[in-house]
Amino acid sequence: MAEDKATGGCLCGAVRFEIEGGLREVIGCHCSQCQRTHGNFAAYTATANERLVFLEKRGLAWYQSSDTARRGFCRECGASLFWDPLPKDYIAVSAGSLDQPTGLKLTKHIFVEDKPDFYEITDGLPQYEASSFT
Repeated sequence: MAEDKATGGCLCGAVRFEIEGGLREVIGCHCSQCQRTHGNFAAYTATANERLVFLEKRGLAWYQSSDTARRGFCRECGASLFWDPLPKDYIAVSAGSLDQPTGLKLTKHIFVEDKPDFYEITDGLPQYEASSFT
């Protein structure tokens, strides 16, 4: 886990946040919901809920994407920012929304059985047909 303070936000600045330490390494999710939300697979890190602090949230909106999770995005620019597994004590943060440098590394791929046919995963990292958190 990265221990420094991280900052990030959406494309237009209507959502800005900071995270005080405790970012998980990045996981590539290839599920069908991430594909439709991001336009391709999604790269997420995560942190404890209490470590995420909003500096600006006028654009923040939530979409209940399933019975067990909601997705946070900017209603102004459309940036996909969060995946919130209810009622867990952590929140997944889109790695692309973080200000650089992050010091994070992609460590594995999940839901590869849902991966579309137009790309291959060739980085040699572990791959899981579904979630690796069972």
